Amino acid sequence: MTEVADTPVGRRLQHVKHIIIVCSGKGGVGKSSVSTQLALSLRGSSPNARVGILDIDLTGPSIPRMLGLDGHPVHQSSDGWVPVHADGSEARLVCMSVGFLLKKKEDSVVWRGPKKNAMIRQFLSDVRWGELDYLVIDTPPGTSDEHLSLIEHMAPVHSRLSAVIVTTPQAVALLDAMKCLSFTRAVNLPLLGLIENMSGYVCPCCGEVSNVFSTGGGEEMARREGIKFLGSLPVDTELVTLLDAAEPSPLSDGVTSGVNGDTNSASTFALWQRYQQTPTASLFSKMAEEIVRTLARDEGSATTPSE
Repeated sequence: MTEVADTPVGRRLQHVKHIIIVCSGKGGVGKSSVSTQLALSLRGSSPNARVGILDIDLTGPSIPRMLGLDGHPVHQSSDGWVPVHADGSEARLVCMSVGFLLKKKEDSVVWRGPKKNAMIRQFLSDVRWGELDYLVIDTPPGTSDEHLSLIEHMAPVHSRLSAVIVTTPQAVALLDAMKCLSFTRAVNLPLLGLIENMSGYVCPCCGEVSNVFSTGGGEEMARREGIKFLGSLPVDTELVTLLDAAEPSPLSDGVTSGVNGDTNSASTFALWQRYQQTPTASLFSKMAEEIVRTLARDEGSATTPSE
């Protein structure tokens, strides 16, 4: 059955095929870096894939920095806000964050719940998302105002929602991840799977992975709770350096000149090229492939008429 886009959010997101909410029970587990990698990997999953990433971590917006988009303004058009293009003229990875609206990136966002709710609604209803294959939403830690507002506003497109939970192997993080899992069940949010981040450490010299902290807690939790375990990601210094020190492109809107100055070439997205060279990229690509397969399978099941 075709959904009725009877709200501003429903109308704005009517051409977004899949919406993936990335959440974690606690801070410091690398959720924003996972969101960034997921957006990059989904964009790279197909030559024509179009991906949006929405940062609703309003008090700690990290996505602009990780995509090398710090300082980019948000333009207003007659049809709403225009999201920032992370890959320049290709426009296959677009981003929106409160970080683009701050006068200075170090400014704090001191808002009560109602103003946060209004900002999330505006991001969903006033941004020109256009046609997207995937919209990745980076949420703040926990299960609070932002999460409830998000689910409430996206009720018209609930059938296209799904979630990924991010944890680290330690017991405290796993306990908080259980609360996040409980939230997805309480609001009937389909779960694509669990990612165990910071599982081991990649030696920058030899590439060997050492279990400096611990590992396997996320996989055990997934087995115990009957949810899909998407995989483990070690601490990768190359990835940390790339995302922490991502710099804006020398040209406007993230465009980097390619061969012979071809700014429309796929090779112009320098961040994607550098990301593919990190040890983590090949690990995450397998997770993204599994997510794409799951979404395609679920979409096929939903469109197949029952006998």
